[in-house]
Amino acid sequence: MSVPLPGTPVAPASPPGRMDRPPGPRRRLAAALHRHAGVRLSLLLAAPLAWLGVAYLGSLAALFVTAFWSTDSFTGDLVRTFTWANFHDVLTIEVYRTVALRSLGVAVAVTLIDAVIAFPMAFAMAKLASPRTQRWLVIAVLTPLWASYLVKAYAWRVMLSSDGLLGWGYGLWATIATLSYLWLPYMILPIYAGLERLPDSLLEAAGDLGARGWRAFRTVVWPLTFPAIVAGSVFTFSLSLGDYIAVKIVGGRSQLIGNVVYDNIGAANNLPFAAAVATIPVVIMLVYLAAVRRTGALESL
Repeated sequence: MSVPLPGTPVAPASPPGRMDRPPGPRRRLAAALHRHAGVRLSLLLAAPLAWLGVAYLGSLAALFVTAFWSTDSFTGDLVRTFTWANFHDVLTIEVYRTVALRSLGVAVAVTLIDAVIAFPMAFAMAKLASPRTQRWLVIAVLTPLWASYLVKAYAWRVMLSSDGLLGWGYGLWATIATLSYLWLPYMILPIYAGLERLPDSLLEAAGDLGARGWRAFRTVVWPLTFPAIVAGSVFTFSLSLGDYIAVKIVGGRSQLIGNVVYDNIGAANNLPFAAAVATIPVVIMLVYLAAVRRTGALESL
């Protein structure tokens, strides 16, 4: 039996039976979660996925179900009987086809205008400005988002009035101009993020190989930043497609899909038909997102 030398610290003895005590339920649960990373991830995502399923997917499901109902023309009550009448009217009545095509054209126009304006601004922010200036420019781009939507829309109404700064008057072009201004930051920021990830060495190499100006843009910059542009278009396209407030403020007599939905919910009290009309932008966006997914742009969001 060895005797400890004088001055050598002696470890305290463990309480009797402590080392043989089985782990508690909390320790067993922690050990099980440590061994199974998939279970741990599922528990972390359970709450947000449940909220998504109830609040978002649940509301879409209710929308589609309501679109197959009808409204009693005498009492105004909902008739919960399956019918294709609402979709038949949406597809066969010319005015609704015209409104759908007009809404699609406005969304495309706003997206193209924002892309043309946003790209040089984002390029200057990412490649020409100093790091300190970049931060101030990002703040300047974000600043309009802090103001109220209605304040900005009514400011454009004042500018577009007959005695305003621009004097264009109200109508479809006024709607496009207003929406282009409102959603421009959503196009600038994804393009800026894509250009910031573009190595400067690629531009220098293109210049060393003789690619100048347009050729360098076409062969180097555009292919690498195209997914970022498409990612920005998801915001501008979808927000313009479903907007109805700006049209009410500056659109004059113009009508888009959002206005038809709003009018049928309010004045006409025809919720099933409004739900059927509301499926048009949903279907368009599903097709658009399926096309966007092939470009890899969703990874830039």
